[in-house]
Amino acid sequence: MIKSIYVGNIPFTMSTESVQKLFEPYGEVFSVKLIYDRDTGRPRGFAFVEMDELSLPAAISALNGSDCEGRNIVVNEAKEARRETSRTN
Repeated sequence: MIKSIYVGNIPFTMSTESVQKLFEPYGEVFSVKLIYDRDTGRPRGFAFVEMDELSLPAAISALNGSDCEGRNIVVNEAKEARRETSRTN
């Protein structure tokens, strides 16, 4: 099963490819999504990486708090987004 990993405090200079290379030693990377500011188009400093759930513990353990281009990155399992539905009576 594919799971999503939150990666925070990443350097603004990192590309999708460089984030992927960071995670590849721990398992197959299915996708990387860098998040950009809608108004400025600049990176917001975080991303989501999709990997097989069996690879998650090793990737999180090895990379959480590690130095990445002078910044200590935050790596943990992404939480499911809650979507609120509005009801009308």
